Amino acid sequence: MAEPVFINGRFLTQPMSGVQRYARQIVRALDQRPGAADRYVLLTPPGADNLNLLNIPTRTIGRVGGHLWEQTALASAARHGRLLSLGGSGPVLHRRHVVVIHDAAVFRHPEHFRTGYAAFHRALNRILARRARLATVSEFSRRELASVLNLSPDSIAVAPNSADHLRIVTQDPAVIESLGLTTRPYFVALGNLTPNKNLAVAIHALSHLADPAVRLVLIGDRPAVFDRSTFPADPRLIFAGRRSDAEIAALLGGARALDFPSLYEGFGIPPLEAMTLGCPVIASDIPATREVCADAALYFDPADDAALAAHMAELLSRPDDARRDAGLRRAGRYAWSCSAEIIEDLLLST
Repeated sequence: MAEPVFINGRFLTQPMSGVQRYARQIVRALDQRPGAADRYVLLTPPGADNLNLLNIPTRTIGRVGGHLWEQTALASAARHGRLLSLGGSGPVLHRRHVVVIHDAAVFRHPEHFRTGYAAFHRALNRILARRARLATVSEFSRRELASVLNLSPDSIAVAPNSADHLRIVTQDPAVIESLGLTTRPYFVALGNLTPNKNLAVAIHALSHLADPAVRLVLIGDRPAVFDRSTFPADPRLIFAGRRSDAEIAALLGGARALDFPSLYEGFGIPPLEAMTLGCPVIASDIPATREVCADAALYFDPADDAALAAHMAELLSRPDDARRDAGLRRAGRYAWSCSAEIIEDLLLST
């Protein structure tokens, strides 16, 4: 048997965000690769979710979780093979290690994180940059990471996100009725209500629209520090909370557009998800969204809520079928299977 490739399964104990979504879909795609059953082993901490893989065996190891699990139980179990860490962290002493770091946000925007968290991850990224082979999710993130970690961009591989898993999701249209949207035009903003997502701009943009029927649906967790009273009291604003893939697919499928006012992204997953489902995208004019969406989106300065509102008003007055079709074509350029192949090639050369 060839030297095994161990997969760091810590992501299966973490709340779902873009990083965890990426890890789950890459592992599922690796599970479909030729020889996966003989090549890979998924190692997980106690209490991890079950991915129900068809080929790759899963082993639960250790007694603790978190970073301590990675640096002790995982490091020990994987010491005689290659290791793949898809969530931006992993054992710092492992010799044959591929780590996916999704962005340089802890360097570029430390104000968006708790002080200790940002400092720890900056230090961890610097160590991994010297000990491991790095991959990331976009050309923009490759340039950013190369700059902050003092690496050559050519030393960092790019294995992008995708959203093609949403094409096989059975949509749940009941969510549209339950939120009172059946006969109303609405926009969706997708992402947790954290500072970097800049959803306050989308909320303020709604106040520029005179139409009493229009709704803005915010999908994502609301942190304890979020203060709803700081925004205009507008009955047209719907806080929908965390939703299933089936519900998100239905909401995006029926929306006039996705509002995406983020200040900083390594990739920009929600625009790709929206385009995959034929939903037009209104995105902040930042490098990651330009890279992902190209000419398939409408753009605005992320500090300019009036500009976002003008695009929303335009799509309220007439559907943009050409941009929807351009989005579908653009989304077709991304596939989890292609990114998994890039990751596998990187592993086999490490």
